[in-house]
Amino acid sequence: MPAFKKIFTKPLYIFLFTLPILHFACSPRPNIQGKGEAYMQGVWNEDSVAFSNKLKNYTQHHLKFTCDSVYIDFVTHSKINFYEDSCYNNGVWKEYAKGVYAVKGDTLFIGATFTHANYKQKISGCYRIGRYDQNFLIKKRTADSILMESLSDQREIKLSFKEKITCVQKEL
Repeated sequence: MPAFKKIFTKPLYIFLFTLPILHFACSPRPNIQGKGEAYMQGVWNEDSVAFSNKLKNYTQHHLKFTCDSVYIDFVTHSKINFYEDSCYNNGVWKEYAKGVYAVKGDTLFIGATFTHANYKQKISGCYRIGRYDQNFLIKKRTADSILMESLSDQREIKLSFKEKITCVQKEL
């Protein structure tokens, strides 16, 4: 009988020791919005685009970072009509996107969806629909400006700080 006790005692101790570890390791994360980057919290505008007078088309960006969420307004200026005449709007139009962002090292990752002006999902209509997934290299940042470069088209975007926002995390 002592051999039987030895065989089952060791596994029992191992099981009892690992049970609390497994319980905490596998417990669900709180269902709450992430904090995002403290220095990005607020409203940032691209006030001008370098060489815009020489470009056939360009887009100015307006970004609002709140916690780990991002709201983007795009103002596109185009000398070439890529859309139906009813959408062209004399070469100036606005688009919107809403999503989340993360900063890893010197790279800003944005995963968003194109929306209407009220930030409700857009599934049809003029301009872009679907996903807006972009990555930017953060080349320089100060308290009132961020210089970043799109990793897809190498265009630089210089954002100016306009308004501070304090992150108040919300339940998801």
